[in-house]
Amino acid sequence: MKADPRGLSDGRNGLSLDQMLADNDAVARASKEAQPRFIAFASLSMPPASLRQLMREVGGSGGIVVFRGFPQNSSKAFLAGLGKAIDKGQRLSGVGIDPRLFRAFAIEAVPTYVVVSTDFRPCDGFTCQTVVPPHDRMAGNVTPSYALRTFAQGGGPGAAIAKIYLASLEKLERQ
Repeated sequence: MKADPRGLSDGRNGLSLDQMLADNDAVARASKEAQPRFIAFASLSMPPASLRQLMREVGGSGGIVVFRGFPQNSSKAFLAGLGKAIDKGQRLSGVGIDPRLFRAFAIEAVPTYVVVSTDFRPCDGFTCQTVVPPHDRMAGNVTPSYALRTFAQGGGPGAAIAKIYLASLEKLERQ
């Protein structure tokens, strides 16, 4: 395994924590119109094949896959776990780490899919409680396309947004 001097990248699978954090910062700085409203909550404890599909479909649709944090507070352990769930040369898009989102939506199980109806910003404090906008939510071992299709057909607060992400995902699947 080839690593940079700080131990933040893994030469075997091309993962770079620096790049992932830069991508995460770009999402955080995005304009309100560009903020992802399709969020998939994930964990490295998920089977690699499920996590691979989740990252490919959610990232490909324009949504974001969010992890709570580093296992054992180790970026190396995080990259190693993530490396098991991606194909060689696969570019990660829409993957971030944000414990605030886990707190805001009170996520207890993964995968959990959320489509929010409007933009919002989670609060930064450890004891504050973010008021989340109306949203659709589904937890369980289902595919992102199933969750989006269910939201889109359900007529809930996230239905219109889910249709947009579903169309992007279907376009990706046709390629």
